Amino acid sequence: MLPLLKLLQDGRFHSGEALGAALGVSRSAIWKQLQHLEAELALTIHKVRGRGYRLASPLHLLDQRALNARPAPPAWPVSVYSSVDSTNAEALRMLELRQVPPFVVLAERQTAGRGRRGRNWVSPFGENLYYSLVLRIDGGMRQVEGLSLVVGLALLHALRAAGVVGVGLKWPNDLLVNGRKIAGILLELSGNPEDICHVVIGIGVNVNMQAGGGVVIDQPWTSMRDALGGLVDRNELVCELSRQLCRYLDVHQRLGFGALMAEWEGHHLWQGRGVTLIAGSQQIKGVVLGVDSSGAIRLDVDGAERSFSGGELSLRLHDDS
Repeated sequence: MLPLLKLLQDGRFHSGEALGAALGVSRSAIWKQLQHLEAELALTIHKVRGRGYRLASPLHLLDQRALNARPAPPAWPVSVYSSVDSTNAEALRMLELRQVPPFVVLAERQTAGRGRRGRNWVSPFGENLYYSLVLRIDGGMRQVEGLSLVVGLALLHALRAAGVVGVGLKWPNDLLVNGRKIAGILLELSGNPEDICHVVIGIGVNVNMQAGGGVVIDQPWTSMRDALGGLVDRNELVCELSRQLCRYLDVHQRLGFGALMAEWEGHHLWQGRGVTLIAGSQQIKGVVLGVDSSGAIRLDVDGAERSFSGGELSLRLHDDS
């Protein structure tokens, strides 16, 4: 089905005869493949007598060959899948099969994409970016202090390079535009946390998904397409994201998060704002002072500074319902 989809990705009409000739199959075989595309990938295909078939919206499919042939560093090998449960899960399976990091896993869609705190990450086919980078970590858990915040900085600059100028950070792992989520980060560890381990850096970006397109998400969201007013080439985004990650991960490895702390605070949208920190059933009200050198959030709570960190914490503005 993917060869057919590559012919249709331009969003123009193609006759069944032309599609069949290009793929060396009959028109009836083309018709069956089109039905499968609609049923399995939830794609809308317009069928007009005398004109042929076209996608309701053009796609920029990921190109594994081009991504691996790019001249610019980093030289991280890239694997592109049509469909996986999640790119993080696939990356972990590749580690078990002795794939040597660093490497990147991408997918056109995820059937069980996930975010922090067990949330589902909506992952339609061919519209967004589902990206996992696997790194080897030597020296234990201290090497990953503040890592998710560093990744946030790299992602922020990749989005800004694409023209999304209003994007900012929300502690610990979200990026927002006008108060709406555009991207998120999920880190997962594998191996011995006291010695040699691996970290999977999972990144999800709403790229070409549009509001009003039937997508249901349980929080306010936006996409690069909505912010920019046009389709985004996801291959270019992958290359820019990898460049920015390489740059920021190098600083983090050499100098630690402390060297990037002030920069991160400068892009934090809720700096100085009144917030509620949610930790299970506990809620703590305070004012955001910033972050510390380990990436923990610093709050003024009743006149005293307190720091908080942990994967199950969530931050809300005081007036956020």
